[in-house]
Amino acid sequence: MEILKWEKLSSRYLVKEKWATLRVDTCKLQDDTIKDDYYVLEYPNWVNAIALTQDNKMILVRQYRHAADIISLEVPGGVMDGDESPEFAIRRELLEETGYSFESAELIATLYPNPATSTNVTYTYLLKGGIKTHKQHLDEHEILNVEEYTISEVKQLLADNKIDQALHCAALFYGLMKLEAH
Repeated sequence: MEILKWEKLSSRYLVKEKWATLRVDTCKLQDDTIKDDYYVLEYPNWVNAIALTQDNKMILVRQYRHAADIISLEVPGGVMDGDESPEFAIRRELLEETGYSFESAELIATLYPNPATSTNVTYTYLLKGGIKTHKQHLDEHEILNVEEYTISEVKQLLADNKIDQALHCAALFYGLMKLEAH
């Protein structure tokens, strides 16, 4: 059977805030069924980094995540601002969160965090040649520690289920595959 896109008949917003927007759509499915309460979260696009220092250490960050109520070890990254390009956004985020600048940046994955209910895309970059050039410049409520790990240590963290954020596990998977191919 051929799979067709749904036809959006109408939309209305229930919440429209800086960090999340919730709309409800009425859609006509390919079998002509009308689905009148399909909820969609509109988030800004995100960027994630597999960031390697000049001495081939991987930069990870540790921070509190309120929704899950956990202290989370993650790859650096964040929200794209306005119409900035993904590469500009990841370089900006790394400079703000870690104080590191990088020689190269390569897009290695484009992922949808949850395409069933969310509109955003996450761009994952492999950055190499990182050197500490600035102090951290964190957002208002952001508190995070910058940590460096060898590639084998990162593999062990994944094997031991010590990286909680699913998109960050996917980013590490793509990054490690790319590094092993070289």
